[in-house]
Amino acid sequence: MQTAPASTQEPEEPSAPPQDAEGLEAILRIVRRYLGMDVAFVSRFREQDRLLELLDDESAGPLHQGQSIPLTEGYCLKVVRGELPQFIPDTSRDAVARQLPATVEIPIGSHLSVPIVLSDAHVYGTLCCFSYEPNQTLDERDVQLLRACAEFIALHFEASARRERDKAYTAATMRAVMAQGAPRIVFQPVYHLPDLRLHGFECLSRFDAEPRRPPDRWFAAAHDAGVGLDLEFQAIRNALAYLDRIPVGPCMNINSSPEMILSGRLLALRESGHDLSRVVLEITEHAVVRDYAALSQALKPLRAEGVTLAVDDAGAGYSSMRHILSLEPDIIKLDMELTHGIDADPKRKALAKGLTSFAHEIGSLVVAEGVETQAELLALARLGVDCAQGYHLDKPLDLAQALERCRGPIEHGRCG
Repeated sequence: MQTAPASTQEPEEPSAPPQDAEGLEAILRIVRRYLGMDVAFVSRFREQDRLLELLDDESAGPLHQGQSIPLTEGYCLKVVRGELPQFIPDTSRDAVARQLPATVEIPIGSHLSVPIVLSDAHVYGTLCCFSYEPNQTLDERDVQLLRACAEFIALHFEASARRERDKAYTAATMRAVMAQGAPRIVFQPVYHLPDLRLHGFECLSRFDAEPRRPPDRWFAAAHDAGVGLDLEFQAIRNALAYLDRIPVGPCMNINSSPEMILSGRLLALRESGHDLSRVVLEITEHAVVRDYAALSQALKPLRAEGVTLAVDDAGAGYSSMRHILSLEPDIIKLDMELTHGIDADPKRKALAKGLTSFAHEIGSLVVAEGVETQAELLALARLGVDCAQGYHLDKPLDLAQALERCRGPIEHGRCG
């Protein structure tokens, strides 16, 4: 077996207990009580010390969870190296144990310890129990129980380590992709109804790197890896870099999570020199908002600079109504699930009509997303929807195509 100090090329380890640490703490408690010990803990070996990652102790003794102890002190490393036996019923009868300061200072009367070994033979640390008084009943069967528990615990730490390696790899991949300038921005035109005048563009992200996957999965993976806000902010900067190249008039919609707004990073836009009165900030219905008062406060400086606020995906769920009522958006965007087939579905028509009437009552513009047929477009126009976007009107465009839309006439059929 290979211990942590024996090599500088250590496997990657989790920096915190596994997410299901509560279950491991229950195992510690059961083992400690079954063996009649006072303290049980899991220690993780690091280069110079060991961390008491999990601890069960009803006696309020000198050890505590999260405590760091020099690796060469105490019993753990000596047990792994074979310098101490895995069970010691009476520490006063073991010559090595008697010489250890912890034996007297804690004190330790009896001790059991087994290594926690991962599948690559790396010693993660130890599972230990001790009592303040000697315990002559301890025997090999107790050690076998501890070994079985250590194997079970190793599986949990193995999974945790694997998750951390995956996160680190994903984060490195994301940073490499961002260093190459990703994401690429495309422009989804938004048109007024019923005359189909160009209203603006929604800026959408595209990724040309491997692995090939939809943009929402790139952003989800980035957030899981802890670099989601970095990727999101780069997407916003990449989109706004085109604002001055788009003729004055069409607005530009950019997507933002509540976390991004609350982070304060968007306040840098005020120093960008861009005409923020042409920027529409879209907050998706699916985004979780835990503190609307804080979010509204964070939005104030941006709205004071002329930024328009839109609630995206309205009609897709309860959250959209909370967004609308709490944030008072300037624009309400109807979710494509509501738009699809609206011409033939009385329920969709009724919901869209209600949302549109409500939006107009509070002074908000209504934009329908995901329009794919002429029949849907006509139905939305008759319901009083203000604007629409979707593949029936235009697919996402590159910059040259977007500029062409700004210059040329719209060649789509008129709404009746």
